[in-house]
Amino acid sequence: MHSHFNGVKTAALIAAMIFLAGLAGSAVAAGTGNRMWFWGFLIFGLGSSFYSYWNSAKLALRSMRAYPVSEQEAPAMYRIVRELSQKAGQPMPALYVSPQTTPNAFATGRNPRNAAVCCTEGILALLNERELRGVLGHELMHVYNRDILTSSVSGAIAGVITSVARMFMFSGLYGGRGRQEGQGGSAIGSILFAIAAPMAAAVIQMAVSRTREYDADEDGAKLTEDPLALASALRRLETGVAADPMAPQGNTELVSHMMIANPFGNLRNLFATHPPMDKRIARLEQMAGY
Repeated sequence: MHSHFNGVKTAALIAAMIFLAGLAGSAVAAGTGNRMWFWGFLIFGLGSSFYSYWNSAKLALRSMRAYPVSEQEAPAMYRIVRELSQKAGQPMPALYVSPQTTPNAFATGRNPRNAAVCCTEGILALLNERELRGVLGHELMHVYNRDILTSSVSGAIAGVITSVARMFMFSGLYGGRGRQEGQGGSAIGSILFAIAAPMAAAVIQMAVSRTREYDADEDGAKLTEDPLALASALRRLETGVAADPMAPQGNTELVSHMMIANPFGNLRNLFATHPPMDKRIARLEQMAGY
C-alpha cells in the first residue's frame, strides 16, 4: 500500500480553493470599487470547501443517481467486497449501483468507515466475476489509501473555480463599464482569469487523479492477487466506454475523475485525469510477469 499523505493534500486543496476565491474577490472588488465582492467570494470559498468535505459521498452518489443495493439484489458485489474487505482487515463500505449504461465504477467517502463503492449497471452487465473482482479491488484500494476524499474535494474545487470564473467574466464584461479609463486593466484581468481558471481546475484534477489511478491499479492487483483480471477488465472497459460513453454534463463531469475509466472515452490530452489505458494494462501485465 502506498503512502499518499492525503490528509495534507486535502488541506492544501481546501486552502487553495479559499485562496483562489479570495483572490477572485479581491480582483473584482478592485475593479468595481466594492469591497463586498472580496468577502462574498471568500465566504463562498469557505462554505463550498467545508460542504464538499463533509458531503463528498452524498454529492457524488446523487450526481450519478446511484441507489443502495442489498445482498439479494447484488450478490456478486457483496461476495467480492466482503471477501476483499476481510482480507484487508478493513470495514466493508456501502454498495451502490448507478443506472448508467456506460460501464464504470468509483469509490467515494471521507474515510473507510464512511465510504461507498458504486458500480454502474453497464459494468455489472459487461464484466465477468473475475474481472469485476479486479475492478472492486481497485476501488477498495482508493478507500484504503484514503485518496477518495482528496479526489472528491478536487472535483468540488473544479466546480467552484469554474463558477467563480463565470462570475469573473460577467464582472469583467459588465461591472467595469463606466469606470475611469485607467481602471480598464481590471476588466482585462477579469477576462484573463475567466479563461485561465478552468485550466487551473483541470490541472488540479489531473495532478490528483493520474498518480492515484496507477497506485490503485497496483495495490488492487496485490489485494486480489490477480493483476491480469484487472488488466482484462480495463481492456473491456475501454471498448465498452467507447461504444457507450456518458454525456459530458454537469453531474457526470463532477464525478468523472473519480471513475476507474474516463466515462467520456479514452481521450489523450494534456489535462486528461486518467492515464492511458494501454499504459495501465502494460503495468499490470508486467506485474504478472508478462
